[in-house]
Amino acid sequence: MEPQVRVRFAPSPTGYLHVGGARTALYNWLFARHTQGVFVLRIEDTDAERSTDESTAAILDAMHWMGLDWDEGPGVGGPVGPYRQVERLKLYQEYAQKLLDEGKAYYCVCAPEELETRRKAALAAGTSPKYDGRCRPRVNDLSGVGGKGAAVRLLVSGEGRTEFADLVHGPIGFENVDLDDFVLLRSDGIPTYNFAVVIDDTLMGITHVIRGDDHISNTPRQMSLYDALGLSVPYFAHIPMILGPDRSRLSKRHGATSVMAYQQMGYLPEAMVNYLARLGWSHGDQEIFTQDELVRHFSLEKVGKTPAVFDPVKLEWLNGQYIKQTAPDRLTALLRPFWEAAGVQQEELDRKGEDWLQKVGLLFQERARTVTELASSSRFVFDGTIERDPTAMRKVLTAEAKARLRTLLPEIDALSTFTAVALESLFRTRATALGLKLVDLAQPFRTALSGKTVSPPIFPIMELMGWEAVQRRVEETLEGEG
Repeated sequence: MEPQVRVRFAPSPTGYLHVGGARTALYNWLFARHTQGVFVLRIEDTDAERSTDESTAAILDAMHWMGLDWDEGPGVGGPVGPYRQVERLKLYQEYAQKLLDEGKAYYCVCAPEELETRRKAALAAGTSPKYDGRCRPRVNDLSGVGGKGAAVRLLVSGEGRTEFADLVHGPIGFENVDLDDFVLLRSDGIPTYNFAVVIDDTLMGITHVIRGDDHISNTPRQMSLYDALGLSVPYFAHIPMILGPDRSRLSKRHGATSVMAYQQMGYLPEAMVNYLARLGWSHGDQEIFTQDELVRHFSLEKVGKTPAVFDPVKLEWLNGQYIKQTAPDRLTALLRPFWEAAGVQQEELDRKGEDWLQKVGLLFQERARTVTELASSSRFVFDGTIERDPTAMRKVLTAEAKARLRTLLPEIDALSTFTAVALESLFRTRATALGLKLVDLAQPFRTALSGKTVSPPIFPIMELMGWEAVQRRVEETLEGEG
């Protein structure tokens, strides 16, 4: 019987959660949920100079936003974890001592400057820049050193070949002669990445290591550590990197790379999850997945071997599909901060009421690709001045069009009911009488009310705004105000 699947996501808190890291977290989470396994979150914060609590909080916020809950960590009651490496330093030191005691590691007193000088000399001579092993005679010899001010290196034989069956790329191998005696503990007692990750993955029972393929080169070093410690090696699955549209590595110059930046831009978490899942994984030709469908269908066998290209246009389209499906009450809750950012006062939002706000969302959600766009495009239905497109105003609101507006205003005022049905009936009757198309009357009203030439159907919008607001906005336009 196979042991229960246990996977982990282990970010370093040196900044925001990048979309590449978010996809790695998602693939681990989906694999755990698909196999009824365990998803562990571990913060790798041993780099004291670069790691910050603010970055840890930002990573956790992004995980929560995407709905990627973890199952295990320190703490009792409530949400557990995550694990933090900085709280586990004693464990790494104990394992380093075990390797020293067994003659599988040794102290190294070479100064960083000295190592850099040797590295440059080796490169200039056309030889390997790896560590030359000159401190190897110190194996089990603590005299004169005692570990103080010394690093600890793993004793690597350099013979044979290290091979593993990657669950994404297939068989991968490295010649051990290319490996050096790499550092396990720095002179200040802080573990290196390769050492800490092996100890943590072992103690946490990680069965599958799913990570970016920039870690492939770390794998033979980690496998040599597993061997030195007599530990079982987990399965490895290395995910290809994400590229920008120009096929270079995704970076800020391609646009936003922070997951939470997309939240601030008006993207829905389920759209981001759906998009990142499909960014390197597929299930037939299906593009839109519920979370349950992703969990049901996800497998590492379907993860591609080649880099995926981040397409912001496709993400925007997908987000629009999710906005169309969003329930009115949730959409209104999402819209409130974006309406406020667009200039609508909180007091006005409260005064309009939930039912009215939901009607606005329903009218505009069909066309919107982001919540930001929806808030911006619907801003004009609220009170106050609006932004008017000068080109649209000149093109649509000709003298003749303004004359029609003046003529129609008293006829609208005379309607017994100010409804979309009644308004459309009036406009159609007047257009027929004047030998015009409906758009010839409706478009000037649209532009007068919105300041633009594009909006959802104008008659439901007029009903929603109410006669007083419509009259005021049209009269402002006729007077050349606002």
